[in-house]
Amino acid sequence: MPDKDAAAGDIAPDEVGRVRRRTLWVLSIGQVLGGIAFGATISLGAVLAAEISGDEAFSGLATAFITLGAAALAVPLAAFARRRGRRISLASGMLLALAGVFVVVVAAAIGSFPLLLFAFALIGAGQAANLQTRFAAADLATDASRGRDLSIVVWATTIGAVLGPNLVGPGEFLGQAVGMPPLTGPYLFAVVAQVAAIAVYLVGLRPDPLLLAQRVARALAGGATAIARTDRPVAARYAIIAIAGAHGVMVAVMAMTPVHLLHHGASLTIIGLTISLHVAGMFALSPVFGILADRVGRVATILLGQVLLAASLVTAAIGQDSASAVTVGLVLLGLGWSASTVSGAALLTESSSEALRTRRQGRSDLIMNLVAATGAILAGLLLGWIGYGGLALCALVIVAVVTALSFLGRAPRVVAMPERVSG
Repeated sequence: MPDKDAAAGDIAPDEVGRVRRRTLWVLSIGQVLGGIAFGATISLGAVLAAEISGDEAFSGLATAFITLGAAALAVPLAAFARRRGRRISLASGMLLALAGVFVVVVAAAIGSFPLLLFAFALIGAGQAANLQTRFAAADLATDASRGRDLSIVVWATTIGAVLGPNLVGPGEFLGQAVGMPPLTGPYLFAVVAQVAAIAVYLVGLRPDPLLLAQRVARALAGGATAIARTDRPVAARYAIIAIAGAHGVMVAVMAMTPVHLLHHGASLTIIGLTISLHVAGMFALSPVFGILADRVGRVATILLGQVLLAASLVTAAIGQDSASAVTVGLVLLGLGWSASTVSGAALLTESSSEALRTRRQGRSDLIMNLVAATGAILAGLLLGWIGYGGLALCALVIVAVVTALSFLGRAPRVVAMPERVSG
């Protein structure tokens, strides 16, 4: 049965604006809650994988399986959203992630590495849902506000994602008090946050933004059975490349940073602080990049992101023996990721006709997570082979490719095939 929101009567333009504003609030709250689990997982995932497997070469598999899980769910969640709306799709992804948190604790208790990897893959479903929220924020946006709306929801992740790593210490204390396995205590906070996020999405996203946007599109078509829309497939492909490239670079370097710092004698508290600052760089200034994307252009903001990524990689490579330099490099890494992905997501959305938009969004999330998973796996091998600095320098190749292909993002509009529209 279709969502009852889709069957409701016509909504006036001012009502659409009201729903858009409320949707931004609901998605932002959900991102705060979802970010807690994300922050805790990226802080402890590599360490937990190395501890249970007994081999640091496998530490990169933690992030790899999270991203593989996100990749596996990206297209199904996007297709589910198109049929049933963002509300059900986002809640379903978070529910799978909640199951993954429970499986992490079980895997740590029995010392099963394969089960731990399966748990991380389930948690990846929550990451897929978190990524989908940025597109949900753009469902009802205009061309003039798309970058800003999208970036507001991305920014909201800052609170939870920064808080998550800093709950490592208190979580470990609480976990020991209730008899949980080592390194799993912080997931107690993740359970509470995931349950709350599910409730927020199910209750708050009414009317559903995507289903409402589809109704608006049908209304603008005037009930026609077939309409032609402009589409920019080349620009959309470049947007996917830019998003995937930035995400792959970020994940590969970030995933190995806890292990690298641990080798240099850093405590879990210092590692948590470093990751917190990195995550702050990823999300805190996203509204700035969203506004830049709206005012100076999507491609120009993507290129700014590449400059920031290059600066971060050079800083990390030169200062690999200094915890302070590594921290600065990770902050720049987060900023470059933010500029590239916020503007890239806006470019992808506006370059796609309504009939192709959700499909391309799911494909983008699939590709970016596959690239990130590959990067995380290779990063573990490169760390042992050429060190942290060598890993950072290798990542510069991806930045160079995205920069060289930037002309594709300015490809002109073409007339898409007519879209079938139901009355």
